[in-house]
Amino acid sequence: MNDGVQLAQAAGSRDPAIGLRAVRALRALAERLEALQVENARDQGWSWQEIAVCLGVSRQAVHKKHGGGRRILGRER
Repeated sequence: MNDGVQLAQAAGSRDPAIGLRAVRALRALAERLEALQVENARDQGWSWQEIAVCLGVSRQAVHKKHGGGRRILGRER
């Protein structure tokens, strides 16, 4: 069984300590995946608006979070 499935199962645990740790780990994973896919989209020429639509947020929100020369996944943009 992979880590993602294990984390999802742990997030449904009746033990709050297990469940909350799993939720925290899933949140961190989701953030890393979002950064990776935003970088992928930008590398392929997607606009901030196109990315925002897919993420269900405003263009300004996605640009603020991922734009402005920030380091994404350890690389300079």
